[in-house]
Amino acid sequence: MDAVHQALRDAFKILPGDRNVRLLVHEPHRFACPPDRERPEFYTHVSIDAFAGRSLDAKRNLYKAIVDYLEPFGIPRNHVKILLREISSENWGIRGGQAGCDVALGFKVDV
Repeated sequence: MDAVHQALRDAFKILPGDRNVRLLVHEPHRFACPPDRERPEFYTHVSIDAFAGRSLDAKRNLYKAIVDYLEPFGIPRNHVKILLREISSENWGIRGGQAGCDVALGFKVDV
């Protein structure tokens, strides 16, 4: 969780306290991965919901940083799948029920 959060901080420039990370671990019989992976028990799927607006370079940096930060934990680079879902800021209800587009986030989304 720290590895993914640090990658988001590095690539998307989010604030240190902007931390909404969840870890779900599935038993091997409940999560199938591509059959050509040599260590299926290390297959890792990272799913990220984020405000829309980051550049392609920022996304590329995020994907690389996630893989780089997970590798020291023994997760092979080719065992990481990342799905980034970008959601318009008006489609987020945050900070007491405000639309995300009406809130000063404290960081830039267009990085």
